[in-house]
Formats: sequence, structure tokens, C-alpha cells
Amino acid sequence: MKTDIKSMTLEELQADMRAMGQSAFRAGQIYTWLHRGATSFWEMTNLSKELRETLDQRYEITAPKVVRRQESKKDGTVKYLWRLSDGNCVETVLMRYHYGNSVCISSEVGCPMGCSFCASTLGGLVRRLRPSEMLDQVLFTQLDSGLPISHIVLMGIGEPLDNFDTVMRFLELVNSPQGLNISMRHISLSTCGLVPKILKLAEKKLQLTLSVSLHAPSDEIRNTIMPVNRAYNVETLLNACRAYYAATNRRISFEYAMIRDVNDSEDCARLLLRRLKGLPAHVNLIPLNEVAESPLHPSSRQTVQRFQKLLEEGGVTATVRRTLGGDIDASCGQLRRNFEKAEKGSVSS
Repeated sequence: MKTDIKSMTLEELQADMRAMGQSAFRAGQIYTWLHRGATSFWEMTNLSKELRETLDQRYEITAPKVVRRQESKKDGTVKYLWRLSDGNCVETVLMRYHYGNSVCISSEVGCPMGCSFCASTLGGLVRRLRPSEMLDQVLFTQLDSGLPISHIVLMGIGEPLDNFDTVMRFLELVNSPQGLNISMRHISLSTCGLVPKILKLAEKKLQLTLSVSLHAPSDEIRNTIMPVNRAYNVETLLNACRAYYAATNRRISFEYAMIRDVNDSEDCARLLLRRLKGLPAHVNLIPLNEVAESPLHPSSRQTVQRFQKLLEEGGVTATVRRTLGGDIDASCGQLRRNFEKAEKGSVSS
């Protein structure tokens, strides 16, 4: 099998080139081409024909294909459905903000976590992505849109910390000065609460933003909507968050989907305040996106505003996430899910 060259670091590529009798300079040229979105070695015109033939025999270059591209008429948000080399599909979302263009990428095909409010987990985990397949979402979104990407959010399909080693390699690649050179401080990584992996991430002391999908202040509620809580309950998770902050000195963002009559009461807000006491934190309140297969519904605007006010009066910074792409299958995993349904329907008919 050919080696996935785009998943290699520059240092690994330099070692390969030396083993082939080439200079480290050649590795730099190849690395630059790859991180500009080259899809074949024949595009690398500053390499000799013989070297390009050798590279083509030894290595593969991943390049996803656009299956669907939806652009919001309301805010310009663009949602991509990419087909990977094995036929599986993942989603990427391009969002435009005043501070720059942000891309939300997937880390897995499907998701094993089973959260009841998320379309990504319907059907479970298919497979984990490779570093190159994560990098491609940034590269080809940038190329297709013509917009420079300055920020990355690992909050698409999949649980990033479930694919830990791949995600760490992706972060190294996308942070590379010879590649896209996107600062760690411009990268946000979301997790539903895999405590051992949070502690492992803390050891690396990366300057990214950790976003914890909390969504409930009590085990009683969280157990019903997030199966992961049965393995790592709220207290265990928040203790890991305190350890993470102690190791990195980076404030943690807590994601909190506002679900009508589930986690949006004033009692929930007060309990959340007690849980977060003493932990530098930011709470991001998220109006729930409807998922056809889920019985859950979003809280009213008034309820969200009251919840936010209670948190801020208690000394916790809380913001309401701006709703983007509401007219283009906004819920994570929804575009992929709808496409798969349509494909199955066409095959059966």
C-alpha cells in the first residue's frame, strides 16, 4: 500500500527523501505543494520527472470531492459534504466572523458517543479520519471558497479526543510554519468529556481552547442525554477541567445546548453556578438545532436570556451562540444524514 504523504510531518518527509538519495530541500518543496492543495505529483513542476514518478509509486495524495455545497442566504455560512477516497462522507462548515473566517471540521466518520440531541451519532462510528483527511477539510474549503482560513473548530462530526493521536498529528501539521501556520490560539477543540484524554491533552500544554460539551449540571439530567456521563460523571469531568486549567492556564469554554424542559430551568442555572465555582470558565449557550429523529426541542429565546442573566449575575461569563446556517441543514451531521437517506432511497427504488 502507498504511504499517506500528507499525514507526514516535514521532518518525516525529509528523512524519507534522504533515504531516497534526495536533499532535505526537496522535502520542503513537496511539503509546500501538499499544503497548498496539490492533488497529484504531476502538479509539482519544480521536481524532476523521475522524482515525480518515484513519488507517485510510493505515496498517495488524499483529495476529497465536493458532494454537496450549501450556502446560507442569511449569513453566508457554507456547509460542505465531502466524499473521501473510500466513499464515506464528512461535513465541514465555513463561518464568517468579523475577526476572520472559521472552519468547523470533522474528526471521524460518524460518532460513537450517542448524545441524544446530535445527528452526528445516528448510525454510530464508521471509522476515524486520518490526519490528512482532517487537513484536507481546511485546505479544500479554503481553495473552494477562495477565502483565507484563520480559525479552526474541531466540533464537526465525531469526538476529537476519541481519535486522539490523529488529532494531535493534525494539530502539528496545521500549525506548521511551512504549512498553513494557523496558531494554536486560533484553534478550538471540543469534547463530550473523555476524562483520561482531557488529562492526556493537559500534559501537552497546547495553547488551544478546550471546549467541553457539558449540557447539564447534574448527573440525573446528563445521564439521559449523554451516555458518556455514565463513565465520567459531572464531578469527575469538572475535576479534570480544573486539572487542565492548572496545567495550561487556559480558560475552558463550556458548551451548553438549551433544551426545552430538560436543562433550561432556573434551578439548572443555579446548580451550574455552584458546579463552576472557582473555575475560570466561559459558558456558551447554544439554541438547540432540531433533529428529526430526536424528540428534543430548543428552549424559547426568553428562557435562554433568563438563563444567561442568572449565570452572569452569579459571576460566570455567558454568551449565546450566534445562530449560523439555519437554512442549510445547520445541525451537525444533518447534511450527511439526509444525503445518506437520499442515496439509500434511490438505490432501493
